[in-house]
Order: sequence, then C-alpha cells, then structure tokens
Amino acid sequence: MSLSTHDIAKVCHEVNRAYCAALGDGNQLPWNEAPEWQRESAVKGVIFVANNRDAGPAASHESWLEQKLEEGWRWGEVKNPDTKEHPCMVPYQDLPVEQRAKDHIFRAIVLALTPKS
Repeated sequence: MSLSTHDIAKVCHEVNRAYCAALGDGNQLPWNEAPEWQRESAVKGVIFVANNRDAGPAASHESWLEQKLEEGWRWGEVKNPDTKEHPCMVPYQDLPVEQRAKDHIFRAIVLALTPKS
C-alpha cells in the first residue's frame, strides 16, 4: 500500500512538529488544526522532493523559499503568518543548523515513503 501525497505531507508535518517541540518550540499545531497554507506548503514540499529525488536538502529549502516569496512572504525575526514574515527566509547556507536539519528530515521521510518511479 502506498501513501498519498497528502498522507506523506501529514507525516512530515507531524515529525516536524515533534522536532520543533524538542527544540522548545511548542507553537506548531497538529495537522488537522494547522492552517491551510501550512498544510499546502507541506504538500508542495512532498511533491518537490518526490519529483526531484536527487536534489539535496538545500534544493528543498530553495524551492520552499521561492514558493514563500511568490506568496508575498519576507524575512522577519519571528514567524508571523499575518504579516507573512519568517526567520527562515534566507539562503540555505545562512540557516542555523537546527533549521537545516528540518530539510534533511523532511527529505528523508519523503524518500522513504514514496516509491521510486
């Protein structure tokens, strides 16, 4: 049985939520309570990784960054969906290691749960 893109995005979201909690960030909502824009971002991330299996974590971040820029997001000291500000709106190499780890984890989950075409 293979999982749907939506199901894989949910797994990625929940693992990211647990990782954030381990870092002391308890602000991530469970998948079913997360805003639509956040769920859609996870789905797009899954699609990117599944379609670009050889692309590394930096490419995943750059894809996410392009998506956010298209949606009007910009850098901000704290994540604020109302003003569309996010501290990760920087090139991959400028992210703190804890944030770069999210891209590694996300990619590993997608690769493990999607069949090779």
